[in-house]
Formats: sequence, structure tokens, C-alpha cells
Amino acid sequence: MKKILIISPTYNEIENIQLFIDSVFNFADLSLLIVDDNSPDGTAEVVKSNIKKNKRLHLISRPKKLGLGTAYVAAFSWFLKSDYQYCVQMDCDFSHNPKDLIRLQQELKNGSDLVIGSRYCSGGKVKNWPFKRILMSYFASVYVRLILFISIKDTTAGFKGYRIEVLNKIKLDDIHFKGYAFQI
Repeated sequence: MKKILIISPTYNEIENIQLFIDSVFNFADLSLLIVDDNSPDGTAEVVKSNIKKNKRLHLISRPKKLGLGTAYVAAFSWFLKSDYQYCVQMDCDFSHNPKDLIRLQQELKNGSDLVIGSRYCSGGKVKNWPFKRILMSYFASVYVRLILFISIKDTTAGFKGYRIEVLNKIKLDDIHFKGYAFQI
């Protein structure tokens, strides 16, 4: 079986976490790894209570807010030591529709090395974001494309799927981005 791990960093997601966990586990063949940066609102406690009843749920608890980039590096390191073949990074705030996991999952199983769930392509959309955040994301992607001479339209996308072989080639210890630059 081709096992897929969903990775989601969290910080103060108490309003979303239970619904997010339930949404991911609507898919029988997915597991979930939450990386929590010591959320003061109790996010990790909700995850821990769910772990007791679901062996497909995992948690990395970190001692303080250490940044999105380092959360993904920790999660990717965990993933590379596991027996999963694919991982998908996904926000817990429902800025990514869990129903779109089906499309990412299918593309990975069809042999794609990297799949990007983009907001800025046909079928993509941005929901529940303030206009300022939309503008910042869009123009950051335009800027990155111009600087790096790449054609990827959504360079700041946080909804991506990887084959394990791809992440095995990346030297995770050489990544020093702590914040959103990691997405690029």
C-alpha cells in the first residue's frame, strides 16, 4: 500500500484542530503528523486526546514557537525515518480544502515527484483570506518568479505533495529558513 502522511504545523489552532483532524481522517488511507510549537491555547492537548483513539495521528511537540521552516524540517526528518512513501504539507486553518487531497494523492500515486496545490491556476482559489494577505502572497510569487527565473506560479504555496525519493535528495540540515521563505 502506498502510504501518505499529511504534515501540518500548528500554533494556536484550537478553533480548527478537531475539525481538521476529522477532515483528514475522512480518507481511510491517510495519516497525519501535527508539529505544534507549544501553542498556549491547548492545540497539542486536543491532538494528544485524539492520538489515544487513532494510531494514524502523530504529534511532534516543540518547546516554543520556532518557525514554519523549522517545523517542516522536523516533520520531513520524521517522515524520512518512517515507512510512508509520500507526504503532503497542508495548513490546518482550512486555507487548503481537504477535498483537494484526493487530487494531490492521485497525482503522487500516478508518479509525480512533486505536486503543488496552487491558488493561482485554473481551478485554484483563495478563500477566507483578507485582501492584504492575497496581495502579499500574489506579489511575493511574482517577485520570486522574476528573481529566480522560474515558471511556477504559486511559489509560496503551502499545499504540496512529495515522493520520499525527492525529500531524500534534499539536505535538510542545510536549510536555514525559519519562516515563510521556507515555502519558496
